[in-house]
Amino acid sequence: MNKTIKLVSIIAAIFFINFSYSQEKFTISGSVSDAKNNETLLGVSVYIRDLKTGTNTNEYGFYSLTLPKGTYTITISYLGFTELTEEINLNSDIKKNYKLTEESLLLNEVIVTDKPNKINIQKAELSTNKLAISTIKKMPAILGEIDIIKSILTLPGVTNAGEGQSGFNVRGGAADQNLILLDEATIYNSSHLFGFFSVFNADAIKDLKLYKGGIPAKYGGRVASVLDIYQKEGNSNDFHMNGGIGLISSRLLAEGPIVKNKASFLVAGRSSYAHLFLKLTDNQNSAYFYDLNTKLSYIINDNNSLYVSGYFGRDVFSLNNSFVNTYGNSVLNVRWNHLFSNKLFSNASLIYSDYYYGLKLDFIGFNWDSGIKNYNFKYDFKYYLNDKTKLNFGLNSVYYDFNPGKIEPTNSSSGINPDQLDKKYAFEPAVYIDVEQTLSEKISVNYGLRYSSFYRLGQQEINSYLNNEAVVFNPELQIYEKATPIGTESFGKNETIASFGNFEPRIAVSYAINESEAIKASYNRMSQYLHLISNTQSPTPLDVWTPSDDFLKPQLLDQFAVGYFRNFENGKYTLEVESFYKKIKNRLDYIDGADLIANNAIEQVVLSGNARAYGLEILAKKNEGRLNGWVSYTLSRSEQQTPGRNANETGINNGEWYKTGWDKLHNLSVTGMYQLNEKWSFGSIFSLQSGQPVTYPNGQYVYQDISVPNYGLRNENRLPTYHRLDVSATLVPEKNKNRKWYGEWVFSVYNVYSRKNAASISFRQNQDSGNNEAVRLSIFGIVPSVTYNFKF
Repeated sequence: MNKTIKLVSIIAAIFFINFSYSQEKFTISGSVSDAKNNETLLGVSVYIRDLKTGTNTNEYGFYSLTLPKGTYTITISYLGFTELTEEINLNSDIKKNYKLTEESLLLNEVIVTDKPNKINIQKAELSTNKLAISTIKKMPAILGEIDIIKSILTLPGVTNAGEGQSGFNVRGGAADQNLILLDEATIYNSSHLFGFFSVFNADAIKDLKLYKGGIPAKYGGRVASVLDIYQKEGNSNDFHMNGGIGLISSRLLAEGPIVKNKASFLVAGRSSYAHLFLKLTDNQNSAYFYDLNTKLSYIINDNNSLYVSGYFGRDVFSLNNSFVNTYGNSVLNVRWNHLFSNKLFSNASLIYSDYYYGLKLDFIGFNWDSGIKNYNFKYDFKYYLNDKTKLNFGLNSVYYDFNPGKIEPTNSSSGINPDQLDKKYAFEPAVYIDVEQTLSEKISVNYGLRYSSFYRLGQQEINSYLNNEAVVFNPELQIYEKATPIGTESFGKNETIASFGNFEPRIAVSYAINESEAIKASYNRMSQYLHLISNTQSPTPLDVWTPSDDFLKPQLLDQFAVGYFRNFENGKYTLEVESFYKKIKNRLDYIDGADLIANNAIEQVVLSGNARAYGLEILAKKNEGRLNGWVSYTLSRSEQQTPGRNANETGINNGEWYKTGWDKLHNLSVTGMYQLNEKWSFGSIFSLQSGQPVTYPNGQYVYQDISVPNYGLRNENRLPTYHRLDVSATLVPEKNKNRKWYGEWVFSVYNVYSRKNAASISFRQNQDSGNNEAVRLSIFGIVPSVTYNFKF
């Protein structure tokens, strides 16, 4: 009897499984765009309530869902847009494009009905922050202009090196460990005017996403984070212009159709001009920037679209025209979207990226030019297997051209001989596959594998050293010194000097405790084959990028993260708590007295060490009401260690772990936005963080009547605690219904209480008293500003 029951049960189970898989299934697919300008929208939620399943549009606005035959209610929702719900009868494959309209909020209630900021409990995604441009535009506009980089500094785990310094740091990583992409093209320096502005014109930006961990396998080449930014495609319905006029800078954007609903263009430009006021006072010093964003979009047919986008930007810093520093990014991307079927989407891109940095020194009599270029081909695919499983796979290949430096005399009497440091070349191909899978109503998982290779290429003469050590240890003086080459080896053009290969597994898991709570965890390994040679805490124009070789090994990251995520009151409030630990092998460290500028043998002044970072991040958000915003707090530690290579060597810092220059034990940011009425809105950001680690002298000795400071261990001291409050107010005058012109006034104050935050502290001997004294350098006090923004 029992055997019969078991047999019947097995047959019934087999029948059920076969019936489940034999059910007719059909696919609904298409794109989601903004009804106003036909801009595709990425990350839109496409949800089938009846089956409690759904998907999001990809980076190019495409979605696909394969479901059993039937009638369903489909819901399309996106931040800042009115939710769209309709009934679909799925008895055949359907291609359905949706257009969403911008949400018109009643200010008496200020309620967003589609809960756009709810945490996606089921999605296996953590250590990721997405900021829609509509959210960024509500944040305080410092100096009258919203800023992409300053917006991500309000997120947990993200800091910058200090006031007046460019770049940003993520989870204790260096600024050069961030992969910054603008329309898939690499940006090597993200700041204008020493960090006061970012290179991203927010008027031209559509969306951004910051990955701090759990990074998908399609990304590689950096070990701290990925900041993925996409430009707008241009309005294919109507011609529009918008811009802003401020005290320090102005901007203008024009967009419109070339062929209505088929082809469009976008052109945006910015420039600062505060330096012009210095000219009125006979001050010949100046600092200014300018940039240009462009994009052409063409929908060839339902299955093919073509895009061409570009960016060009420059910063110029001049001291009496005798010292001129010029640097900036240039990128170009030609992209083709192709739909092979209603389940298989592809994107092919040809990308050029160039970062130039140079100096003109008339008082010495030479020009210095350097830079890095890369040529990138990438082909990405997304296959929507069914409503539970998506496959991402593709390839990426980058060719690098490094120019460490070129010196040219400005005149024949300068006494400077022209010189070109050895150019370097490299090739970095990679393939990847990524799987997004829902295993049950409670468990979902993302897992993938990337395999990257790196080939350091000629043409160059490479030094060889005794025991293959370019740095030697002097046991008598207890210091590291440059090794003397014992010979050279010549390599021809494109001949391989060194090669590397690394598997980079990734996995992220989400377990939904209930509809409002989830626990998530992730692990990822990443490789970085490029190194930034720098003696500062943030990128500067004198920094030099160099490829890995037999002396400079690739950096290898292993990162673990676990987090708790919860929605309160159906998404009115959200809470994210994460803890992370990461370790990095082959992090470069410099010997004491390292000469980094115009060094043709950089391997003689660097040693390979380890780095680690760990911490706790908290993000609490209020998503609804007149007052909304978030509080982020990070408690973390970032350290580096370079032990001796054998028992006789001391290593750097006696081989002990020491704080990196971007270690911030405490980092607090409070962001608030308040809508008073239809005319007035207000915003504020308060920032507080531990001071930057520095090395102070702990004593001095006198040699031939010269006082020489003696320094202790690296970075065992700190600058004073950094804190600042910024506020802004936006006035929207009553609009004349018969006019298409829209304007607003933005009043802002940077550093309201004029905190004199220390950018550095130097030590000197007072000429009058003869006593030693510490001198604090503060760059900015209070900075008020007003800007008039307009569009028509």
